[in-house]
Amino acid sequence: MHAKMTKLQAVFSLSLVFLCLCSKTLGQAPVQAPAQAPSKPADTPAPRGTPDVTKILQKAGGFTILLRLLRTTAVADQIKGQLDNSDTGFTLFAPTDSAFSNLKSGTLNSLSNEEKIRLMQFHTLPKFYSLENFETVTNPVRTQAGDTKPGDYPLNLTAAGGQVNISTGLVNATVSGTLFSAKQLAVYRVDKVLLPLDIFVPKPPAPAPAPVKPKAKKAAASPKSSSSTTTTPPLVVDSGAVGLTEHGMLVSVGFSVFIAAFSLR
Repeated sequence: MHAKMTKLQAVFSLSLVFLCLCSKTLGQAPVQAPAQAPSKPADTPAPRGTPDVTKILQKAGGFTILLRLLRTTAVADQIKGQLDNSDTGFTLFAPTDSAFSNLKSGTLNSLSNEEKIRLMQFHTLPKFYSLENFETVTNPVRTQAGDTKPGDYPLNLTAAGGQVNISTGLVNATVSGTLFSAKQLAVYRVDKVLLPLDIFVPKPPAPAPAPVKPKAKKAAASPKSSSSTTTTPPLVVDSGAVGLTEHGMLVSVGFSVFIAAFSLR
């Protein structure tokens, strides 16, 4: 009996030692959570509301002159207002401050307010174009300044290998980057100011109208002079003779002839 109790105590003691060792081991090695599959990044939500061209250019930086022109001509407000009411969208070509500084001195100051408005509208297409769309575009492209007919501010665009070139007939520019392209609005950086022929090339003067020949005036009747006037003097009867003057010739008839003719009646 005593031997059995001794064995039980020994087993109990070994069990306590085992439990102590297990508890120390568990305390040193923290339990790891089961591995989870990596979560996918959440899609960036599209900006709400109508995109603002001025805010896009301000955020990009380097468009001080363009921003001033868009505001003073109210073209920025025009784009925003039409984006609210149109599904076709807009495309803006944005020249940098460096592009404007390369213009001839006094170029912008020489323009009237109407011409500045046309210049800004010339940089705007009344349709959304992605870079891929430029590869299949039909030239000439209509701008906000007018139609595609000559004299109405058309642009010609060509795209190859991801590069987009723009021709105004006076300037050849290149799209050098995308500033914004979403929600029916695309804004592209360009390396030159797009100068339209209709503003910066003097138009030939209109042909002068054919001179009007003056109507021939009727010759005024010359006043009669005493020297050129032919008069028939009255018949004068006197004791001497009758004098008749006709066309400067004097005819004298003797008194006796007159008496003879009178007597024949």
